[in-house]
Amino acid sequence: MEKTTVLIIEDKAKLLKTLSDYLTIHQYRVLQASNGLDGIQQFSSHHAEIDIILLDIMLPFADGFEVLKQIRMRSNVPVILLTAKEDVEDQLKGFSCGADDYIVKPYTLSIVKVHIEAILKRLGHGQDCLYAGDIRVECKAQKVFVNNQFIETTPKEFELLQMFIKHQGTVLTRDNILDDIWGYQYVGDIRTVDTLVKQLRKKLGDTSYIRTVYGVGYCFEVKRNEKKD
Repeated sequence: MEKTTVLIIEDKAKLLKTLSDYLTIHQYRVLQASNGLDGIQQFSSHHAEIDIILLDIMLPFADGFEVLKQIRMRSNVPVILLTAKEDVEDQLKGFSCGADDYIVKPYTLSIVKVHIEAILKRLGHGQDCLYAGDIRVECKAQKVFVNNQFIETTPKEFELLQMFIKHQGTVLTRDNILDDIWGYQYVGDIRTVDTLVKQLRKKLGDTSYIRTVYGVGYCFEVKRNEKKD
């Protein structure tokens, strides 16, 4: 089973290690950053892999609010703010910048884990079925349905569609896709990605939701009026 990837951005070394060790023990894959700039760089390098972010506000070089703004410029990945600041104004500022949750220090590790699980459950992470507009993906059975009609896909097409749905609203570069679907050791041309996207679009038809970001890669988006109730 694929592990959930958490990026922790925290400048207190002891707390960063304690939280990382705890989540690792509970089968999470953990990425770390000890300041704001490092957090932005880690996110830029691994954004296609990250499922959720734990973000401290009081960070050196770039505070948590600035980090969050940078993240929201390119991704809707869930972000939980971890901070000693209890002021309502700070909480409101965090939510206005795009935070999904807010935990005030000191906290117990189990509480952080519960918050992570609640957000991921709400987003459908780890469920057998993924949904996006008129598309339904049955993960275990590896079947794709569009408007309840079965669409036959190759293993690579299926993996690509899963990747797109799990990272809705995130711009994925061709290198991101190449590394995730074929692996870091693959030496083929990145045009392989374009060919696979073209094949998947053709099979999904008008409901592909795959937008080309010229010079960068692709973004999977379902417009609000296209979402199912």
